[in-house]
Amino acid sequence: MLGIVSFKVFPALMGGQKYIVDYYKELAKQTKVVLAVSKDNKEAVLSEKELNVLPFLFNHWYGFLNLFYCFKLVQIIKKEKIDIIIIDHSYYGWLGILLRFLTGRKLIIKSANLEAFRFRDMGRWGWQLYEVYEKWVLQHADRNFFISDEERLYAIEHWKVNATISYTIPYGTFIEEPYSQFEKNESRNSILNNHSLSVETKLFLFNGTLDYIPNEDALYIILNELVPRLNQARLNYRIIICGVQIKPNWEAQLLACPTIIFKGFVEHIELYNQGAHCFICPITLGTGVKTKITDAVAGGLIVIACKKSCDGFNQNMLNNQLIVVEDYNWDEFARAMIQLPIIEMHETPKAFYKAFNWAYIVRESILYLPK
Repeated sequence: MLGIVSFKVFPALMGGQKYIVDYYKELAKQTKVVLAVSKDNKEAVLSEKELNVLPFLFNHWYGFLNLFYCFKLVQIIKKEKIDIIIIDHSYYGWLGILLRFLTGRKLIIKSANLEAFRFRDMGRWGWQLYEVYEKWVLQHADRNFFISDEERLYAIEHWKVNATISYTIPYGTFIEEPYSQFEKNESRNSILNNHSLSVETKLFLFNGTLDYIPNEDALYIILNELVPRLNQARLNYRIIICGVQIKPNWEAQLLACPTIIFKGFVEHIELYNQGAHCFICPITLGTGVKTKITDAVAGGLIVIACKKSCDGFNQNMLNNQLIVVEDYNWDEFARAMIQLPIIEMHETPKAFYKAFNWAYIVRESILYLPK
């Protein structure tokens, strides 16, 4: 397998990066994997022992220049005896189609989201033009892998993508069971002690890439919609916010709010996944699957999320663990936070750990490969 990645994914700190890297790491246990990636991944040559990483491509912003590397990619395909080419995201879809023409190898487009609609929600001009291109790429692949059923079905219905070659490959987890009650209590006590909080304090968690527009919008909602409602109810609480790439104005606002604990980048998020009572996801923008919800559910956390954030999740499977709130209904969202019991425990169903386990996901995806 030759995976082609058009942007920086090493080290895999964010959900989108982990969706790519973790998939290939698990896939490498089943077959030979070579990764041709953008030049900004050079450190991966030394840090990633499980993968054969070749960082020589131009980033997707200058993707057209990779025409100059087309002959090199063809040589790699022949030398490494590649059978299948996987393009992560549609940016380099044109390159995959060209390589298929030159080598006769099969092509898979693996989409973490429908990029055109992500661009639309981010307010980028030209997203309609990208939609035309993205549709063309997906229509000309040998297989299409989508991160959620919702996006797969949309592409089939509205973009006329062939349903017989389209499959769902969700974001996965390596966690096989929820954290024990002992681990949760230890982490919770550590957080409470570190911040001189009483045992009655409700601990809510939010994390993500904080300069990403849907997450920036979530910060606005937390500060301007949820915090005032929680304060008016005189709730004893703290909202812990973790993440990378925050803008200075947002950092200043978070640090100025007495009921928010801003931690910035946290290398070991497990402390907060174990110690919080609940993960909140007040996100109404963006496409794809909210990978942060997968991580939170895998850790055994109750999740309160807007309906838009719940694409890709079987609400029946998660039962009471996933509390779904209508988009933009901040009264209901705050009410769910206020009414959340801090002693009642919900154990993540075993079915979740099967459906969202990386080993299972990769084994299923192998069955979908073109012959």
